[in-house]
Amino acid sequence: MTLRLHTTTVLQQPARWLGTGLFVLLLSACAVGPDYKKPTVTTPAQFKQAEGWRQAAPNDAMARGAWWELYNDAQLNGLVEKLNTSNQTVAQYDAQYRQAQALVRSARGSFFPTVDLTTSKNRSSQGTGSSSSSLSSSSSGIRDTYNAQLGVSWEADIWGKLRRGLEADTGSAQASLADLASMRLSLQSELVQNYLQLRVIDEQKRLLEATVEAYQRSLTTTQNQYRHGVSGKDAVAQAQTQLKTTQADLIDLIWQRAQFENAIAVLMGQAPADFSLAATTTVPVLPEIPLEVPSQLLERRPDIAAAERSVMAANANIGVAKAAYYPDLTLSMSGGYSSSTFTNWISLPNRFWSVGPQLATTLFDGGQRSAEVDRTEAVYDQTVAQYRQTVLNGFQEVENYLVQLKVYQDEAVVRSEALDAARESLRLTNNQYKAGLIAYLDVVTVQTTALSNERSVLTLLQSRLIASVQLIAALGGGWSAANGLAIQ
Repeated sequence: MTLRLHTTTVLQQPARWLGTGLFVLLLSACAVGPDYKKPTVTTPAQFKQAEGWRQAAPNDAMARGAWWELYNDAQLNGLVEKLNTSNQTVAQYDAQYRQAQALVRSARGSFFPTVDLTTSKNRSSQGTGSSSSSLSSSSSGIRDTYNAQLGVSWEADIWGKLRRGLEADTGSAQASLADLASMRLSLQSELVQNYLQLRVIDEQKRLLEATVEAYQRSLTTTQNQYRHGVSGKDAVAQAQTQLKTTQADLIDLIWQRAQFENAIAVLMGQAPADFSLAATTTVPVLPEIPLEVPSQLLERRPDIAAAERSVMAANANIGVAKAAYYPDLTLSMSGGYSSSTFTNWISLPNRFWSVGPQLATTLFDGGQRSAEVDRTEAVYDQTVAQYRQTVLNGFQEVENYLVQLKVYQDEAVVRSEALDAARESLRLTNNQYKAGLIAYLDVVTVQTTALSNERSVLTLLQSRLIASVQLIAALGGGWSAANGLAIQ
């Protein structure tokens, strides 16, 4: 059960009403509830895996936030720009942000008076008790009433309920904007990763095509040798097995490439059937990724910004809940004309007006307001914990990708050496086979090892490219000359 007390006073003198309004304005300087303070988080002085990485240096030639331009691929740049304007998930988050903006405008509107205009015509009757059968309006008791009324009402924000509500809606809108940026960054990262993997597949395809041609020549040579009695049938079988296995691997790349191509199409808001990417002869190179101090991560990552703005909104909602303990004061004024005849409707004798404040407060609600305050405080504690966890997750991601790239870099040196050795071994083995010093089975073994090393180097390049994208995304986006790393 809720008991609500309403007290209304009609002031006969407008001056008295004006004085009350000024008094209310003076009172409205206060706002119940805690003022927002950004939650504290512990940030390390530097990343644990920062050794060996250079300090951040802005790239003047790159558009602000266009981090994908680090890969120096014009086609990739065009794909990402198309994603920014046509991706349907981005469109959803953009619509959510516009909804949040509308709520902020609505909250601001509550600070202003509400003005209503009402016009009406009413017909009513009242029995006269007469036995006359006359059909005239006067004898039947039927009466027309014309009304025109202009009303103004304004809720005085004495305790800051409206201001806290605006603060909460503003925080939610800013969190929604950060969510939009976070989703855009995530999708950009996904598209760039798909594109880089597709280009590595193109390189693998060129490798396998060249290998198939070499194996085909080897098979032809072995068949000729078999016909002349130089080689046995087992050598022909080995050459055929090697060729067909590599041809199968080449066919397998077709569906792998198609998956990445289709994913890129959907990310750009297109049907896969309407999109295709021609093969190229180059793979984007690994960019140089500068590193800044961990504390700047809190300013760059949109997911961290969204979590912090949610804390601000939750903090303001505590004030809204506490303001419910205090009475609401509404100032209202109305006036207009009322007449029983249309011709004399708008005239001085038919004028009426009223003005006065209304004070409303809840006397008993069974603990509902107290429960709401407890709930909003618990929500605040939850959002603070979520914010701090988001920060920790950000640090973890950066550390993981830093060590991953460093390990891949060290591995690339060793694999490159292994590939050089495999190529040299293959060259020597082929010479020995042509000289008749070894059997073809020895050649097959060395060829298989060399091809495995070639593909391992490409797979490692793909992993390094993907890890570089993930690190840039974990750092919050791209660099700009003015503001360091910034997300658009």
